[in-house]
Amino acid sequence: MIEISGLRHQVLSVPSLALEEGDTAVIGPNGSGKSTLLSLLAGLSLPAEGKIMVDGRPPRQVEVGWVSEFPDQSLLFTRVYDEIASPSRFAHLPCAEVTRRVEEAAALVGIEYLLPRTFRELSGGERGLVALATALSSGPELLVLDEFDSHLDAETAGTVAKALETSPCRYCVRCTQEMETAAGADTVLYLAHGAVKHAGTPDQIFPTLKETCFYPNSWRMREHAGRL
Repeated sequence: MIEISGLRHQVLSVPSLALEEGDTAVIGPNGSGKSTLLSLLAGLSLPAEGKIMVDGRPPRQVEVGWVSEFPDQSLLFTRVYDEIASPSRFAHLPCAEVTRRVEEAAALVGIEYLLPRTFRELSGGERGLVALATALSSGPELLVLDEFDSHLDAETAGTVAKALETSPCRYCVRCTQEMETAAGADTVLYLAHGAVKHAGTPDQIFPTLKETCFYPNSWRMREHAGRL
């Protein structure tokens, strides 16, 4: 379980929050603290006050996979294989283990055919998939995606969804502007003004947001069809 207590950092204030295993979608207006929360969960920042524990450990003691909104900014190598291999190589793993992890991560995301290519040959969506494979290659317990899907086309977004469904990660926390994606999560957090205003299943949360832009279009269409 991810447990947050007495958390205060920049705009964010979360007195108490617990997240079960599974897929958590974080939604809310701009400036509500979503990226701040994800940065803290990933261990990229330390809270000014309070604590975050992942199965009893702070994030920096947990294997975390992180993908930002602009994955190009974090690329280190010119060849796809080398990029996906980088977490394992930095951990000084044996060559055979590095190869196994690269091949498994690439297969999970469906990009085995990209391994010998350079980034100059890739589309934006393909670069995003490489970033996801790199994050998954270390076998993270917690995968954090900060609006990673904001620049993906529909086909690539579908590939990502399938990869995450089969990923062995115990926790996936992702900020998204796509309400259809959020509607498929196990848990939804709605943030506003630095606070978690709503937390629960999609069926619990979205009815409270029916009069906002955060209500999934498919739900509106379903309700409209039901009234015909």
